[in-house]
Amino acid sequence: MTATLPQAPARPARPSRRKGTQILVTGALVVAALYFLAPVYWVVVASTKSTEDLFATNGFAFAANFNLWNNLAQVLSYDGGIFVRWFLNSVLYAGVGALLATYIAAAGGYALAKYKFKGSNLVFGIILGGVLVPGTATALPLFLLFSQMGLANTYWSVLLPSLVSPFGLFLCRIYAQATVDPALIEAARLDGAGEIRIFHTVGLRVLTPALVTVFLFQLVGVWNNYFLPLVMLSDTKLYPITLGLNNWLSQVNRLPEFYQLTTGGVLLSIIPLAIAMVVLQRFWRGGLTEGSVK
Repeated sequence: MTATLPQAPARPARPSRRKGTQILVTGALVVAALYFLAPVYWVVVASTKSTEDLFATNGFAFAANFNLWNNLAQVLSYDGGIFVRWFLNSVLYAGVGALLATYIAAAGGYALAKYKFKGSNLVFGIILGGVLVPGTATALPLFLLFSQMGLANTYWSVLLPSLVSPFGLFLCRIYAQATVDPALIEAARLDGAGEIRIFHTVGLRVLTPALVTVFLFQLVGVWNNYFLPLVMLSDTKLYPITLGLNNWLSQVNRLPEFYQLTTGGVLLSIIPLAIAMVVLQRFWRGGLTEGSVK
C-alpha cells in the first residue's frame, strides 16, 4: 500500500479577488467623476433656460424652450460688452501671470536643485513656508503696500502677486533633482554652453511635465481668484470674470434677469480652463512615459 500525502488546502483564486478590487476602484472613480461633473452639467443646463424656466423646471433637465443662444448674446452685449472686458482681463491675469510664474518657478527650482551654495536649504525652507501662508492673509498687506506705491486699482495690483508660486518652485526643485541628470549638464558645459543656455535647452525640456502641472495650477488659481481682486480693484473695467459675475449675482434680488446673465457667464468662464486641460494633458502622458522604453 502506498501512503497518500496530505494535500495542501486550496488557495482562493487570485483573479476573482483582483476583479473585485477593480470593480471597487472603478465604482469609486465613477462616483468621484459624477461628483465633479454634476455641477458642470448643471451649469450647462441652467445656461439654456430663461429666468422663469430656471425656477419652474428640474435643475438637471432641459426646459422646453432652448434659450442658450439668446442668453449668451445678452451676456456678451450687456452694458456695452463689459463681460468681454472681464474675460480679457482674466486672460491677462491668469494667462500671462501663470506663464511668467511657471518660468520663475522653473528657474528658481532648477537653481536650488543643481547649484550648491551656502544657505540654499535656508532659502528653500523660507520659500516652502510660503506654501503654508494662505492668500487671504497676504491680501491686505499687499493692498497697503501697493497703495503706497500707487499701484492699487491697476492691472499690476493683480498681475504682480500672480507671478509668485511657492508650490510651483517646490515642485520644480523636487522634479529637477529627480530627472535632470548631472551628466547632461556636464556634457553641455564641455560643449561650451553657458548656464543660461543649459537651463533653456536642457532643463526646461526635462522639466516639461512639472511645468505643465505648475502652469495649470497657477492658471486655475488665478482664474478663480476672487478675494485679491476684490481687495485691490474698485474700477469695474479692471474686474476679472469672478468679480464681475459676483457683481451681477448681487443684483438678482433687484433685477431677476441677472440670473440668466450669471449662468451664461459662468458657462463661458469654464470653457478656457477645459480647453487648457485638454490641450496640455498630452504633455503629462509624454512625461510619465519618457524613458520607460529603451
